[in-house]
Amino acid sequence: MTENGSNPERSEVLRARYALAESVQKEGERVDELQRNEYLIFQHPGRFCFGMDAVLLSGFVRVKPGGKVLDLGTGTGIIPILLEAKTKAAHITALEIQEESADMAARSVLVNGLTEKIEVKVGDIKAAGKYFGPEVFDVVTSNPPYMTAEHGLTNPELPKAIARHEVLCTLEDVVREASYVLKTGGNFFMVHRPFRLAEIIRCLSAHGLELKRMRLVHPYVEKEPNMVLIEACKGGKPRVTVEPPLIVFEKPGVYHPDITGIYGY
Repeated sequence: MTENGSNPERSEVLRARYALAESVQKEGERVDELQRNEYLIFQHPGRFCFGMDAVLLSGFVRVKPGGKVLDLGTGTGIIPILLEAKTKAAHITALEIQEESADMAARSVLVNGLTEKIEVKVGDIKAAGKYFGPEVFDVVTSNPPYMTAEHGLTNPELPKAIARHEVLCTLEDVVREASYVLKTGGNFFMVHRPFRLAEIIRCLSAHGLELKRMRLVHPYVEKEPNMVLIEACKGGKPRVTVEPPLIVFEKPGVYHPDITGIYGY
């Protein structure tokens, strides 16, 4: 990854995107390559940068051609951009409450020439139903805050704290709003922490979402899982597929074949 477009080995498209990115880049930001369709993304190390969880969720998500997608709590827009590269979704809406993050997401969408496919909206997850109405989307995705507001929280005003802790929304807020805006038969995809799995399943069920598919993610083969990928269906029947464990690293600094084979990194 790099922060400029001067490399002569880059394609004309990528050099043009870097040139546009430099013209709209703000102080403290960096520009990263996503290794997907020559797409770029703005990030700010002092705020919050996307992690492996967002990349794995984008790989886990399934969208039928022509589907309408909503990403709740999009941050800098990583999931919508990766989904646009992977799927044939007709349109993706990205909802983000932090204006600075939403601004970075919108500029990334602009730089990649995706303004007709991805719309970034500043707004509160808790009000998603009011913004969009009932049964609008075929797919809803979310990489929500994992920790409760009380769990190791030091400064609730920091952007990183908002992204990691349930300061501005809770698990139930995310699930409730996802269910409301989903069409019957639509699918909700989420990445979360395994230690909250029982709570997640109860919450899904309470809001009419039936767990359909699940995959535990392990940092190393001998380590306990630290993430869980979930797919639930609105109005679905009670049948769950538990996929094989996903291993991230073969050894320190070396991705496991699960990652290089499935996700291409």
